[in-house]
Amino acid sequence: MKTKFLILVTILCAMFNLNAQDPNTSKTGIKLGYNLAAISFDGDSETGQRHGFHAGFYGESFVSNAVAFQVELLYSQQGYELKNNSGTFTQKLDYINLPLLLKIYPSENFFFEAGPQAGFAISHKEEFDSNFNLFNTSNEFEPQNFDWGVNFGGGFKTDSGVSLGVRYHLGLGDIYDEGSPQNRVWQFSLGFDF
Repeated sequence: MKTKFLILVTILCAMFNLNAQDPNTSKTGIKLGYNLAAISFDGDSETGQRHGFHAGFYGESFVSNAVAFQVELLYSQQGYELKNNSGTFTQKLDYINLPLLLKIYPSENFFFEAGPQAGFAISHKEEFDSNFNLFNTSNEFEPQNFDWGVNFGGGFKTDSGVSLGVRYHLGLGDIYDEGSPQNRVWQFSLGFDF
């Protein structure tokens, strides 16, 4: 409840601030960055993180001086890693993601963003490294083709259109039928307006 209240106060404050951007302008650009991806099982525990990257395009459209909508098309490396005494299991899940974000500019260069995301799995690979070559394996599991969730984040955008952002993706769709595994991804991005 406290988090919802803080989000609501931030949105209201940003809407009354009129010094961010010119309304009715649109910008497109490219973005790329670093992913720290994991999986949450049954909402209780989280796996180790898989390191990856994301890259793609965005379009940002201002509806007022401090409010914009942003649509993105991103390639994103996700999945997870599990380590124990017998070795390391790595699940590599690659997605094409479509985030739809509401962006609030409480000041001219700082922004907060939130919104839904749909994802389509385009490849998957599972690897087990036993630390001893004779026992290395590569198994195939069939994840769901569709994923969905919500994003929360913020960042800084310069007057020249270069942005730095941090975002957390909270997956709400199950990747597999058993254990309710859901994506959890931290993204650190660098964006450039055209």
